[in-house]
Amino acid sequence: MSKVIGIEYTLKDANSGEQLDSNVGGTPLEFVSGKGQIIPGLENQLIEMSENEQADVMVQAKDAYGEFNEEAVQTLPKEQFAGIELTEGMSLYGTGEQGETVQVTVKSFTDSDVTIDYNHPLAGKTLMFSVTVLSLRAATEEEIQTGVVGGMAAMGGGCCGGGSHDHGSEGSCCSSEPQQPSHGGCGCSH
Repeated sequence: MSKVIGIEYTLKDANSGEQLDSNVGGTPLEFVSGKGQIIPGLENQLIEMSENEQADVMVQAKDAYGEFNEEAVQTLPKEQFAGIELTEGMSLYGTGEQGETVQVTVKSFTDSDVTIDYNHPLAGKTLMFSVTVLSLRAATEEEIQTGVVGGMAAMGGGCCGGGSHDHGSEGSCCSSEPQQPSHGGCGCSH
């Protein structure tokens, strides 16, 4: 049975202890279970929890944003980035093979080339979530069908967002803005 789960969380890199994201004191992150809206390693723990329950959930890279893939780092001609003021570490948005919006990170650039990384910024990292389940209820039929909580736009991307880790060489990087708005309270984009 699909549930709507609302959580408050703090996310840290399990190895370095660095805080990566948090919505504590802000709007709870709500999602419909079973829709792949958050990373599987976290969702699998949350669906076993009760309302007001707190837990520290460690999620290995394979159950989060995947292992770091060296082949996902590519060097492209700088002409493909015309009109964009490039800085190292910036995020760009393009279109993937299936027409989905993909986020890439600019690793470095020269006068002729730009090296970009299709890996999620948290790929290869073991993550530690300190979570509290703030709300828990059965999903409505509409929420089950659409994956949208209470008629609000569903979250896309961000730290908890699902999505593919396999990015081919297709697709273009042509924007420093998402082509569709990113929703929800899990913002790790820069």
